Amino acid sequence: MTQQGLITAFILDGKGGGQRVGWEGIRTWSPAQGTLWVHLNYKENESCRWIFEESGLPLIGAEALVSEETRPRTTVIGNAALLALRGVNLNPNADPEDMVALRIWVTPERIITSRERSLQSATDIARLIEEGVGPGSAGDFLVELINHLTLRIETPIEEAEEKVDELEEDVVTTSSKDIRYTIRDIRRSAILLRRYLAPQREAMIKLSTEKIPWFTDLQRLHLREATDSLIRHIEDLDAVRDRAAIIQEELISRNSEQMNQRMYVLSLVAAVFLPLGFLTGLLGINIGGIPGADNPWAFFIFLLMIVVIILLQLLYFKKRKWL
Repeated sequence: MTQQGLITAFILDGKGGGQRVGWEGIRTWSPAQGTLWVHLNYKENESCRWIFEESGLPLIGAEALVSEETRPRTTVIGNAALLALRGVNLNPNADPEDMVALRIWVTPERIITSRERSLQSATDIARLIEEGVGPGSAGDFLVELINHLTLRIETPIEEAEEKVDELEEDVVTTSSKDIRYTIRDIRRSAILLRRYLAPQREAMIKLSTEKIPWFTDLQRLHLREATDSLIRHIEDLDAVRDRAAIIQEELISRNSEQMNQRMYVLSLVAAVFLPLGFLTGLLGINIGGIPGADNPWAFFIFLLMIVVIILLQLLYFKKRKWL
């Protein structure tokens, strides 16, 4: 439950556990008690007031924590790291590609995170701390958070891959209209996910290479592993997008082939009936001198002539390999 913008807050004990605190505990906290994690909804007035008036953050850090528009990035400011990361949106009735932004300010003594919409990865870390198996330091917290964000990206990518597998099998039998809509949704999701994951990869690479004193070599190693996983996810997204494009090209090719076949048949029919239409039109005019007007067998002779003309046309088409 939120308490006037405070989603959750813990004082870490350095052993994986922590003590949950409220606004009063945050205001009376001192670094000697342990690392403080404050998780806020920056849309609430109390959160904004605390960030700007009580947190002691520099203006650039305070503004970053309440910024509406964020792009994944890492910025080192003195002994602090300022990050903006994205996590897939797993909230009810939400599209996973509509990613949730998480703003993070980290120092060895304090971690401040802010978001607007619910983010499951932060909830997972709070649960781990309550169970006594969470992060013990600021560096561990960053690595744990990034691992959870990266892990949850797998779900929408795997779903997209399964849809592409089904489309590759059904492209010949399924309704073209249904496939077009499905392909459109898959490509849209892949493009939107990659839009944020690519800069997030760069932010993670920068974090692992920056000279941050409190970020240990072991934590850098774990971060590189998470970065490798994210790179694989991006490659999978590229593969999904390319496979969807190939399916779309195959669908367009199949539809074009079907259209060409229909136009071919119509062209043959038109070619067959063109001379017949000319003859019937010529003999159908109501003027004197029409051949056979007084002959009772003229109609049957004319039908026989039409049949002969059709046969001659078909033989000509076959000889030209049009049939």
